[in-house]
Amino acid sequence: MTAEIKSIPTGTHAGGAILTHKRENLWQDAFRRLLRNRAAVVGGVIVIILALTAILADLIALMPYDEQTLVDQNKVPAYMVKLFPSMKPYAKISDKYPMGADYVGRDLYSRMVYGSRISMSIALIGPLISLFIGVIYGSISGYFGGRVDNIMMRIVDVLYAFPGLLFIILLMSFFRSSLSDPTPGTLSYMLGQLDAKLGGMLFIMIGIGLTAWETMARMTRGQVLSVREKEYIEAAHMLGVSDLRIMFRHILPNIIGPLIVVETLAIPGYIALEAFLSFIGLGINPPMPSWGAMIADGSRVIRTYPNQAIFPALALAITMFAFNFLGDGLRDALEPRLRGNQ
Repeated sequence: MTAEIKSIPTGTHAGGAILTHKRENLWQDAFRRLLRNRAAVVGGVIVIILALTAILADLIALMPYDEQTLVDQNKVPAYMVKLFPSMKPYAKISDKYPMGADYVGRDLYSRMVYGSRISMSIALIGPLISLFIGVIYGSISGYFGGRVDNIMMRIVDVLYAFPGLLFIILLMSFFRSSLSDPTPGTLSYMLGQLDAKLGGMLFIMIGIGLTAWETMARMTRGQVLSVREKEYIEAAHMLGVSDLRIMFRHILPNIIGPLIVVETLAIPGYIALEAFLSFIGLGINPPMPSWGAMIADGSRVIRTYPNQAIFPALALAITMFAFNFLGDGLRDALEPRLRGNQ
């Protein structure tokens, strides 16, 4: 991906000088192809809006996410009764809350805005952990090959044998039970304090970090194996270039495109994982809002107040669709075999 498209002659003017196209970097070419994909552009715009919402949540939200007004519990605006006629016998009308209030009188809109911080944080942290561990591990395995490759890949096979979701559930249960009443000054106490400051995200990040990198390691290994025998790599070896320099200057820039695509397509899985953990009570610590926890709370009153479950579910679905569309567009833009067909 570091090569450049050479300027090619397109004709001559009256003076005989050769006219050339402006040089275009392959990343610029990929970006131009991405912009041609309408679904990818829509997905990218939604992702940008969600990111801005997460960053500016304090300004966008109408009230604090944990502010309770018990006398306003389950109140809904007037239009909500028209959207969901089934709630008419139970509805308490109030235009104070644009999406209604939950069972303790917290503003659903504000909680959804702050909930975007959790989903977007997972969308950022998950790929970073996976890329950092998986690319380093897979690059070492694929580059050195032989016994090193065999041992490292068998370790990955063993980790693959254990169901990732079950492992994370067990891990979260262990951490939460072990750190429920830690002794001050111990490592458990410090981890618990850090987890509390992050709203319960620390152990979710650890769980993702321990399970998400195996696929990336295998992907990286395959890409390195396909590139390390190229002529320019052999020429670098002949010139005495160090292995580290070859890896970072010649191999990684040429394999990073497919790896980015794989991680972008994996982001909806990370978001769904956090939502599922929060849904079953092993995710974000209350009262920190998470769309998964909001869906769990709303599911208990879905017949009488469907807005409490439907709105966070829609936000979660739209976010996952946006990343899927963006990932598909990146795959089409960065896939070399499609370059001559568009």
